[in-house]
Amino acid sequence: MSIKTAPLSYGLGVEVLDVDLASPMSDAVFGEIRQAFLAHDGLLLLRNQAITREQHIAFSRRFGDLDTHDAVPLDRHPQYHELLMVANEPVVEGLSNGRYIGQQWHSDLAPSLRPAMGSLLRAVQVPSAGGDTMFTNMYAAYDGLSEGMKKLVADLHGVHVRGRKNVSAEWEANNRRINPPVAQPVVRVHPETGRKALYIGEAVQTFEAMTQEESRPIIDFLIRHATRPQFGYRHRWRNNDIVMWDNRCTMHLALGDYDQSQRRHLERTTVLGTPSGHICELAA
Repeated sequence: MSIKTAPLSYGLGVEVLDVDLASPMSDAVFGEIRQAFLAHDGLLLLRNQAITREQHIAFSRRFGDLDTHDAVPLDRHPQYHELLMVANEPVVEGLSNGRYIGQQWHSDLAPSLRPAMGSLLRAVQVPSAGGDTMFTNMYAAYDGLSEGMKKLVADLHGVHVRGRKNVSAEWEANNRRINPPVAQPVVRVHPETGRKALYIGEAVQTFEAMTQEESRPIIDFLIRHATRPQFGYRHRWRNNDIVMWDNRCTMHLALGDYDQSQRRHLERTTVLGTPSGHICELAA
């Protein structure tokens, strides 16, 4: 069979129609899904996927090695370490509250030496309104820069610092111990498409070999530029949605605009990418 797709937005992404991940999938159909993922700037939606955790992990693993989320042990499922729990109240006793996960523009695992290739986020239970996720096309963001700005950022490395809003001092101290700052190139060449994309985010605190005062105006400009509405897509979740995105050419942001008395529970697998970046000191 040939898969059918429908565009999600002008900026990026397609919905893959009439595919059931609970049923066996041939290599040919999977190959078409992977090609659609690359061809449509790294964003796929599959609706109505009433699958088990095991099936979620198995489908994700077809894209590559999965992260076991050792950097955030209180956020992963205690039995299925490949699953990151994203919920506004603990899904399993002993896990942290994941209400504030992802509430800044970022690419998954950017503050690590093996940033994510892809992420597959499945909606288990979502609020009646709000709690959307926003995506932006970092190919388009790079292409939209002036030639002068492309030259300026070509050799810069942004220092990514893993963090989260509204966390305790204890969480932050443990986080910094497990996750030291990592410098990543601001412009990355996609290893499969060969296209250049900006690699920036709100976790970038400075550029390597520059002070924070020197870096901040450029960082702020690049984030404002990359998140222009014409580059983006806003996803309104339904139960049993799966959204997959390519962290090598997109950024995303989770919105906290929903009734906190309603449950928002999603689960994410993370496909590891190629090694990139290096551990560094955070400049003053």
